[in-house]
Amino acid sequence: MRFGELELPLGAGLSPMAGVTDAAMRLLCREQGAAWSVSEMLSAKGWIYSQGRNRESRELLTRLPGEGVAGLQLFGREPELMAAAARELVEFGFEFFDLNFGCPAPKITGNGEGSALMREPELIGRIVRAMADATGLPVTVKIRAGWDESSVNAVEVAEVCEQSGAAAIAVHGRTRTQQYAGRADWGIIRAVKRSVSVPVIGNGDVKSGADALRMLDETGCDGVLVGRAAQGNPWIFREIRAALAGEEACPPTNAERIAMILRHFELELQLHGERGGLLEMRKHVGWYVHGMRGAAKFRERVNRLERPDEVRAALAEFAGEAGE
Repeated sequence: MRFGELELPLGAGLSPMAGVTDAAMRLLCREQGAAWSVSEMLSAKGWIYSQGRNRESRELLTRLPGEGVAGLQLFGREPELMAAAARELVEFGFEFFDLNFGCPAPKITGNGEGSALMREPELIGRIVRAMADATGLPVTVKIRAGWDESSVNAVEVAEVCEQSGAAAIAVHGRTRTQQYAGRADWGIIRAVKRSVSVPVIGNGDVKSGADALRMLDETGCDGVLVGRAAQGNPWIFREIRAALAGEEACPPTNAERIAMILRHFELELQLHGERGGLLEMRKHVGWYVHGMRGAAKFRERVNRLERPDEVRAALAEFAGEAGE
């Protein structure tokens, strides 16, 4: 599969998730077989108005060696500001830009951004065109089925995006009002695939290699994005890659899980400093140890720790209790 002139390896992509898909997460998923990834979303307006002085934005833009192909996701509703931000952000080394027309969070949609733009296809077209003309990098988009059940318009929006210069279209098979509840409608993904010629990436309810194969078969989509199923489980990408190659992948052992937690923790410290790294890692620990013996007690313990050496010691102790 290609995004414009950008060729991607075999495998699924890591879907953008606010507060999750930083450089550490992208690197670990890449090492387990992710074909590409997309960053946490960045406000184009916020970047322009802050002149890049915002620490959180700078951390979001950090790249790590070895993380592979990654896109920078921008959100906003002003075409000129989006393009201006893109021209400044090229220097951070992302291989493509991704436009967020799918975020359902009220603080985003309340400003007419994210999935609220599904109600304004013409404006989406102008944003995509401005971005496509701004830099030489491919521009992809992330959309939802529609705003609500009475306005399912993913096909219309996808056609507008293609006509405006989008290199690929990712479709989450839920409306904004569904948030992340219920089942994703893969029929919407299939309908979009039949309506455009650029690559279509399916998103929603892919939790295993078998799910990825089924989505590809049922929708005809060109690729698959994995979001929440990768939280605490970067190994899902090696499972999907194996499935695509007609092979089987072994699930991670407890020892692998503990080693991954420690590696992820050290990367978060590198990215965000001691305090920030500790806070970032708390949610990841909960995801990693889910289902393991003593997980709830360990999660509560980690949430009370204040120093990296305490976390390392707790991990070593938990590893002994969890076994292989």
